[in-house]
Amino acid sequence: MTFQRAVPKRLSLEPLPEKFAEHLRSFAFAGHDSVDMAAPERIDIESPLLQQPLGWVPKVGADATCAAFRAARAVQPEWHQLGVKKRAKIISKFHDLVFSNRELIMDLVQLETGKARAGAFDEVTDVANNARYYAGQAPKLLRPQKKRGGMPVLTKTYLHHDPKGVVGQISPWNYPFSLGISDAIPALLAGNTVVAKPDSQTPFTSLLIAHLLSVAGLPDGVFTVVIGSGGVVGTAIAENCDFLMFTGSTATGKVLAEQVSKRLVGFSAELGGKNPMIVASDAHLDTAVRAITHACLSNTGQLCVSIERIYVDQDIYQEFCERLADSFRAQKLGGALDWKNQVGSLVSAGQLETVEEFVADAKRAGARVLTGGKPRPDLGKYFYEPTILLDVPDSARLLREEVFGPVVYIQPVANVDDAVAAANGTCYGLNCSIFAAPKTAWKLAPRIHAGSVNINDGYVAGWASIDSPIGGYKESGVSRRHGAEGLYKYTEPKTIAQQRGFPIWGPQWLSQKSWSKVLWRSLSLGKKTGLLR
Repeated sequence: MTFQRAVPKRLSLEPLPEKFAEHLRSFAFAGHDSVDMAAPERIDIESPLLQQPLGWVPKVGADATCAAFRAARAVQPEWHQLGVKKRAKIISKFHDLVFSNRELIMDLVQLETGKARAGAFDEVTDVANNARYYAGQAPKLLRPQKKRGGMPVLTKTYLHHDPKGVVGQISPWNYPFSLGISDAIPALLAGNTVVAKPDSQTPFTSLLIAHLLSVAGLPDGVFTVVIGSGGVVGTAIAENCDFLMFTGSTATGKVLAEQVSKRLVGFSAELGGKNPMIVASDAHLDTAVRAITHACLSNTGQLCVSIERIYVDQDIYQEFCERLADSFRAQKLGGALDWKNQVGSLVSAGQLETVEEFVADAKRAGARVLTGGKPRPDLGKYFYEPTILLDVPDSARLLREEVFGPVVYIQPVANVDDAVAAANGTCYGLNCSIFAAPKTAWKLAPRIHAGSVNINDGYVAGWASIDSPIGGYKESGVSRRHGAEGLYKYTEPKTIAQQRGFPIWGPQWLSQKSWSKVLWRSLSLGKKTGLLR
């Protein structure tokens, strides 16, 4: 059965059809004999877009999670032996299925998260970009690489990359399609199997991913979705995986890092951020304001790399504030499966409460609201206006903590040096944006302590440059995604070296003392001539 037969091409604004939901759920527990599907414990899913129930999924515990790992471990050797070229063909087919099912994917992402259509489109394009890139690059990157041997001519050395085994993935609710599979794609291509835990607020998208992979030809047990609480399922993943990929809060990342470190298991994480933007006096404001609005409000601000603080040269501060406020006010808010709205809903009542608390705390401390600053229940239960705050005092939590909503504050600075100091003055270092004349921006960018720096763009330029690694400094993350690094982190490098002729410690017919003189002279000559560099 395919999704085209199970549901219409476009989902209407009605609860997810039970037949469709049942079809999705069937992919969650393939091979999990320990799961009682007759009377499972349920997780009810509410759609922030519909403001009513979307459906339900079975909730698993530690036993079912461990069963998923046993199944994944059993099929991993065969998956590896299939070869990277055949694995790449499956991922390439998955890429094609993402394209052909893009409207359905965007519908489901919107239904689960409440985000605007453009945000759902970003997820589809990101996954397609990842699948295309790694399907094309993995056969080259995983090919045995000839390396310089210990002794020229006589030592033949190659570097191989073996899979880790079973990769555990824990992904958040804010980008359920993109983060539900993009990190797993290189893991799968490297020959690993994957056990993936989506956030319990957005499980249907991950089940859709599992189905599309199955249609693409991925064997059973190679990618398995387990849905349950972080404390139970997340802990079981950390206790059973051979490598852990996590995207989420810094606090949770630290807990998981401690758990896997006790087993000496590798760990990659993209964590929190309080991402800064610098607007220099030579920035072109006519073209910058639209891009800056997107950088702050994309996905309703629920994005790890979105901008939450802006440092503006005092010479243009007043004009900039007025222009950005006008742009924020012009954004159309609403929830529908169409392209009419620029800003969607927050994901839940809890997220709305968090945003309200941050803004209220800042106002109590003396901050001034330039625009926004209140919820919009007339549009839906979890809508909040795009908000700009000024004069935020040091005592406000919002000054240093991640809000994860459509809220940004602006501060004037005397010069770009002060702006750089302010941008770096945090425990985070995920993303930074600089709006300035290119000559100015390229001088400032190397001074920023962040894993990505975007010039005259908020975050998309760096994120979409998939051939280059991206991640966080300081408490914003460990390791990197994208590029060759995003593939190699899922592998164990193995050096295979063959010695020919005679051993490096010398031929049998020459004494050790004589050989040591020959060797030292050769090393000295090699350094002088550059042959051994």
